Amino acid sequence: MKNHTRIDRCRLSRKKQYTLSLVFAVLFGISIWGCFLLAQETINWKDSWHNLLHYGRILFLQPKRSDHLPIGELAYSLGISFALSILTTIGGAAIAFFLALGAARNIAPLAVVKIIRIITAVIRSIPTIIWVLVFSVTVNIGTDAAVIGMCFHSIAYLVKVFSESFEQINRDTIDALRACGAGFSGIITQAVIPVAATSIISWTFFRFEINFINAVAIGAAAGSGGIGYYLFMAGNLYYDIREVGAITYTIFGTVILLEMLSLRLRKGIKQH
Repeated sequence: MKNHTRIDRCRLSRKKQYTLSLVFAVLFGISIWGCFLLAQETINWKDSWHNLLHYGRILFLQPKRSDHLPIGELAYSLGISFALSILTTIGGAAIAFFLALGAARNIAPLAVVKIIRIITAVIRSIPTIIWVLVFSVTVNIGTDAAVIGMCFHSIAYLVKVFSESFEQINRDTIDALRACGAGFSGIITQAVIPVAATSIISWTFFRFEINFINAVAIGAAAGSGGIGYYLFMAGNLYYDIREVGAITYTIFGTVILLEMLSLRLRKGIKQH
């Protein structure tokens, strides 16, 4: 009986995969067809491909920093993006830790868990850049809106992953601590932190990487400064493709270094 049930589940999952693949293929085909249909009278495809290759060659093969952006200013703008990502990550992680305790089913009442999870799911469904633009209406465009918007989304993201880490703790352990008279703080210090500390550190650093990328994008969109703002200025004000390439390579190099640091951190956590 169990074997038949497993076979039926496998068939259902395969049907779902085939259906999703078919839907994506049809939508992709319609999108491509629509692009050609709309642009066949207004776009010269030969010139478009020529310009793409020409400017792509300049962007990636001839990067050069101009006089608009001294090396000291470039380093300073990169530091602003780093500071923004660090601030929003630490602030978001601190708030998310306590909210995640209320979102873990083995720690908090089910009603509280559902409320927190629904609210954070709604927040996560909206991109970070949209939250920044929403807060820029009330707080004004700048660093304040960027910090609040990025923290807002970071909290919702970390609540999910932190609560999943907390739920890996055996409920019997928590019940035993409560039976011994341990309060809420005792459960956190004796059960939650020792078990979930490595996971919390790993997920927090992963969110830091995401926030750095968001800080670059938001620097251009919300005027919060940082290296993203200079990337926007080089491409839209000065029309300097070479400087865009230089800034892009700087961002690429920074992201690669962060990824290498993240891998080392995770290896160190696993060893301990």
